[in-house]
Amino acid sequence: MPDDVKPPANGKDARKHDYTTRLSHAGRAGTHVHGFVNPAVHRGSTVLYPDMAGRKAAGNHRLDQYLVYGVMGGPTHYALEDMIAEIEGGTRCQIVSSGLAAVTVPLLAYLKSGDHCLMPDSVYGPARTFADGMMAGFGITTTFYDPCINAAGLRALLQANTKVLYLESPGSHTFEVQDVPALAEVAHAHGAKVLMDNTWGIHHFQPFTHGVDVSIQALTKYAVGHSDVMLGSITVNDDAEWETVRMATLSLGQFASPDDCWLALRGLRTMAVRMARQEKSTIEVAAWLQRQPEVAHILYPALPGAPGHDIWKRDFTGACSLFAIVMKPGFSQDAVFAMADRLELFGIGASWGGFESLVMPSGTTVPPGSLGVVRSAGTGQFGGEIVRLHIGLEAPEDLIADLRQAMDVLHSNTIGGAID
Repeated sequence: MPDDVKPPANGKDARKHDYTTRLSHAGRAGTHVHGFVNPAVHRGSTVLYPDMAGRKAAGNHRLDQYLVYGVMGGPTHYALEDMIAEIEGGTRCQIVSSGLAAVTVPLLAYLKSGDHCLMPDSVYGPARTFADGMMAGFGITTTFYDPCINAAGLRALLQANTKVLYLESPGSHTFEVQDVPALAEVAHAHGAKVLMDNTWGIHHFQPFTHGVDVSIQALTKYAVGHSDVMLGSITVNDDAEWETVRMATLSLGQFASPDDCWLALRGLRTMAVRMARQEKSTIEVAAWLQRQPEVAHILYPALPGAPGHDIWKRDFTGACSLFAIVMKPGFSQDAVFAMADRLELFGIGASWGGFESLVMPSGTTVPPGSLGVVRSAGTGQFGGEIVRLHIGLEAPEDLIADLRQAMDVLHSNTIGGAID
C-alpha cells in the first residue's frame, strides 16, 4: 500500500480520546510534523505506477483503500471516510455524491428483482419515491410500515423474500423514534439486513451497537455545516458488508469531488461545538414554543413529554437541531404560510444542519417530500398544520422574538375565529 494512503480505520486506539478531540485530530498527519495543519486536496483521474508489479498489486486491492483510478477514491476521500467511520463507530465508510446517493446505493446493493423491502411510512420523501419508482421497476416490492411499530407488528409484515429492513429514526419531518434494537433483532432473525438513515443522530446515535448493518448519512447536513456542499456516506462495521457496499458503489460509478471532501473535513473540525450550541438553542426554542397558545404540541424527542422521548433517552446521547411543531387545528394553511413569510431570521428552505435557521411548513398530515409523495400506512395524522424548524447559530432569544412576531399574523387567518 502506498505510503500516502491510509489503511482503513480500525476505530480502536483513536477512541481512547474524547469525541471532540478525535474530530480535531483525525484525518491529519499529526502534530509533530512539518507542514500545514490541514491535509492537501488530492485531485486526479490517472494514477501512475513505477512498474507493472506495482500496477498488478493495485489491481488486486480494488475493494480496499488503494490508489488505482480516480473514481475509486484518493487520499482526500480516504481521510474523510476514516473520520466518518470513526464518528459512526464503524470500520469502513464509502463517500458518495449526495445524501440521496447514500440511500439508493445500499438499497441497490442488497436488493434484487423478486426481493421485498420494509420502509417506515415516515421515510425521507426521495427515498420513498425511489422505492415506488425505480425499485418497483426492477421488480422489488416495498411495504411502508408504521414507524412506531413494535417487534411483533414488524414480524407480522415479514415475507419470505424480505431482504432489507430500512429505518429512519427519528423521521426527518415528523420525528417518530423507532425502537431500533428490537426491530433489528427481528430482521436479523429473519435473515434480513438492517439499513438506517442516521443523519439526525450523527454522533448522538451509535448504529452498530444497536443492531444496524449499514448506516447512511447525508453529510450535506452537519458534517459540512455550511450549506454549500452535497455529500453522502455509507458506513459499515463488517468486512462482508464493506465488500457489498463497495462493489455496488463502483458498479454505479458513484464518486464525490475531492474538493467537496476537503470542505467536509474542514466542517467536521467544528461539528461538535456547532451541534452542542445548536442543541442547547433548539431545546430553549422548542420549550418556548411548547408554551405558546397557538401550538398543539412539539415533535422533538429530546423534549420531555414529546413523542418518542423515552426511546430517545434510552438510545441517544443528544439531539440535533431539527424538529417540528403542530399548530392547533383552527389555523389554516394560508395562515401558516403567512407566518413563514413574516419570519425575518428563518429562511424558507428544505435542507438543514447548517449554521442558519430554516422554516418549512409541511401540511396537516404528511411532509411534502418529493414529487408529492403521500403516506400509505395510516400514519401521519397530526390534527393540525405541521411546521418544521431548523435552529441555527443565531442567538435563541432573537429567534424566539422572531417567531413571536411572526405568529401574531396567525390570528387574522384562523378557521372559525381565534384560538383559545
